[in-house]
Amino acid sequence: MTLKPMGRIRRLPTPEDGLRAMAERAPQAEAFAESWLLRVRPFLVMVYGLRRRIATVAVLVMAVSLFVHVMFGANGMIVYKNKRAEYESLRKQIQQVERQNDGYTQQIQGFKSDQGAIEKEAREQLGYAKPGEYVYVPAEQPKPTTPEVNRSTKR
Repeated sequence: MTLKPMGRIRRLPTPEDGLRAMAERAPQAEAFAESWLLRVRPFLVMVYGLRRRIATVAVLVMAVSLFVHVMFGANGMIVYKNKRAEYESLRKQIQQVERQNDGYTQQIQGFKSDQGAIEKEAREQLGYAKPGEYVYVPAEQPKPTTPEVNRSTKR
C-alpha cells in the first residue's frame, strides 16, 4: 500500500494573525469612524438641543393615545356606558317578569283553593254560563277602510 501525496494542507489562523490584521486595518477604521462622526455630529447636537421638546411631544402623544384608548377602546367609557344602560334595561325587564311570575303564582294558588276563582275564569275565558244565564258577546267593530287614491292621474 502506497501513500498518496496530500497536496496543500490548509493552516488555521492563529490569534496573532487576527491581531496583526486588526492592527494593519486600524487606520482605515479610524478614518471611517471620523468621517461618520463628522456627518452625524450636527444631527446629534440638534437632537440634544431639542431633547426637552422631543420628550414633551412624546409624553403628549402617549397621553393622547391613552385618552383615546380609555374613551373608545374595547373596554372604554363609551362601551361601558352602553353596557351599563343595557344592564339597567335587563334589570327592569327581570323585575317586570318577576312581578308577572308572582301574579301567576298567586293566581295558581287561588285556583287550587278557591272554587269561585275557577268559576270566574271559566265564565270569562271560555264563555261558560250557569243554567238559566245568558252570555252577552259584544259585536266586533268593523275595521275602517281607507279610501284608495287614484295614482294614474297627471299632476
